[in-house]
Amino acid sequence: MATRLTRRQFLELAAAAGAGVTVLSAGRPALATTSASGHAVLIDVARCIGCRSCEAACKAYHKFPAGEAADLSPTAWTYVRTQNLRTPRPHLNLGADGAARRTIKTQCMHCASPACASACPVGALRKTPEGPVTYDAGRCIGCRYCMVACPFQMPRFEWRKPLPVITKCNMCAERLRRGDGPACVAACPMQALQFGTRPAMLAEAARRIAGDRRYVPAIYGAEEVGGTSFLYVSDVPFEELGFPVASREPLPAFTWRVLGKLPGVVVTLGAMLTAFEAIARRRNEQLAREKEQTR
Repeated sequence: MATRLTRRQFLELAAAAGAGVTVLSAGRPALATTSASGHAVLIDVARCIGCRSCEAACKAYHKFPAGEAADLSPTAWTYVRTQNLRTPRPHLNLGADGAARRTIKTQCMHCASPACASACPVGALRKTPEGPVTYDAGRCIGCRYCMVACPFQMPRFEWRKPLPVITKCNMCAERLRRGDGPACVAACPMQALQFGTRPAMLAEAARRIAGDRRYVPAIYGAEEVGGTSFLYVSDVPFEELGFPVASREPLPAFTWRVLGKLPGVVVTLGAMLTAFEAIARRRNEQLAREKEQTR
């Protein structure tokens, strides 16, 4: 049976909760950002030929089963998807069926202020200074909050294992620590992938856009959700390629903005309940006096 609380006990608990949220909000860690020394990968959609060499290299390096991926999964951290285009463009090669298409490499975006890490209650996900958002399976409790929080829907869960964990691209973090780039970058035969510091990749993206009118004048990931460590340039609008429209503000900022309002909500609710109790008490006392007078 549920324990019943008096109004006084409820108000005391509410006040304690409000104080706890206030302390949490005041002592929250600063939102992580990609520093000038952080690394990034530039993906040029216009150069991608859909060969899936990046997929194969990712699988080989992480010792996943070989074969083309059907989507991101616990054994496919990189996936090259195909997008049919609504409006053909003169410079695009057409497929055998006459349709214009583009192929797009997809993987974890490695946000500068990752929502997945903000949502994780045990710190199993964290942003590293080098650029990757890494995952510690030893800390994970399987709550899957990171899957809900991710604006790009990248984390995957090992549903078929008795002791499942979350999986996603780790940007080959161990290779970065050795001074090497991600395995997928080295495998691309068309140099559609380029690795370097984030400022250098942003500069290279801007250079390509300025030097070729076919490119859309935008860099996806430069500002989306506060910036990401995977950046895209394209000769087709990103909306037509199925990229999600994302806020420029880091998503954890929304979380803390809501938490910051909770103490006020708790205090207001407590004051309202106190007022209701006082009104009800006076009304009951008046009814009791009237009943006494009629006897």
